[in-house]
Amino acid sequence: MDDRPPHGALHHVELWVPDLPRAVGSLGRLLEALGYRPFQSWEAGRSWRLGPTYLVVEQSPALTADAHDRCRPGLNHLAFHVEDAAAVERLVSDAMRHGWRLMYPDRHPHAGGPQHYAAYLENDDGFEVELVATDPPPG
Repeated sequence: MDDRPPHGALHHVELWVPDLPRAVGSLGRLLEALGYRPFQSWEAGRSWRLGPTYLVVEQSPALTADAHDRCRPGLNHLAFHVEDAAAVERLVSDAMRHGWRLMYPDRHPHAGGPQHYAAYLENDDGFEVELVATDPPPG
């Protein structure tokens, strides 16, 4: 039996952040709520793993800017599958107590369209995540 990830599967994502403790407090907490587990830790970074994929946050001394701008070329956002609509709402409630704000609150939870149940969150460093209900409510 071959337990290797399929060819082309995402191995890892690395985000360079301007403030490691702030990133651990917001992004790290959200990742753990999504089922990721702490994986690696070093002076300038941390990582969390879910299955064969892991996500890294690092405060690199090679940063050339002090802020992330999701509207520039590069990473716009990360999107995560979430069990259902109730889980999306629980995650949003918790995330908002830990450095995240709800984007498009006037269109929540259908900012992506009427058949798309999701929350769009942005943290204090300008990183966006989308939490998508894998099993959205009917209607």
